[in-house]
Amino acid sequence: MRKPLLAALLACTMLTACVETRFESPLGDNIETCDTAWKGVWLEPGDDGRRVDGEHHLSGFAVDDACAFTVIEQPEGGGPLKRTRVPINFVHAHGDDYVVVSDASLHGLVDLKPPYDIEPAPQKSFFFAKYRVRGDKLEIRKVDDAKSAKLVIDGKLDGTVQKSRNELHVYVRGGRQQMLDLVRRNDLFESKPSMVFQRSRRDLEDIERSLRQAGEPRR
Repeated sequence: MRKPLLAALLACTMLTACVETRFESPLGDNIETCDTAWKGVWLEPGDDGRRVDGEHHLSGFAVDDACAFTVIEQPEGGGPLKRTRVPINFVHAHGDDYVVVSDASLHGLVDLKPPYDIEPAPQKSFFFAKYRVRGDKLEIRKVDDAKSAKLVIDGKLDGTVQKSRNELHVYVRGGRQQMLDLVRRNDLFESKPSMVFQRSRRDLEDIERSLRQAGEPRR
């Protein structure tokens, strides 16, 4: 799993700084800081944290009993885990589940610039994704950037689009209620899961212990 996908539960490919959709406001007023279905350690399907081959770098995230969300990654094969706390929020509306992250909360994780060509630059903007938890599987569908750009160009959404050969920057304007209405009225998200995570049966301490032991030189 590539680091851009990790940070973006959030916004996916936006970390390339080439393709992104940001929103002026979060999704409505009924925003929650916890979804207990997310508790646990989540990794790529089939990755139990034991693969240490010098090439595979473990990555995923953990949600503890207090609902703190922590990105976990192994910068070097066989090396220790790096942990980065990222505040995320949840919205349940119209029978669907969404995760909402402000760009300001990602600055400790990635070098993220303000929304492209928006003056004055807002203090915060937001990324949305739709998710579904089915048992120990978490599916996340990111915003379809090309689709959101077309909706802005067609006048169905208020915002701006900046497009060049290799870049697409979409900024959608509106207040909290407008954001809630637009995800209900428009098909903004990718049709298939952009990311899939599997809940590990092991806790983070056990995984980290295994990685540490695997990285120790053999006698």
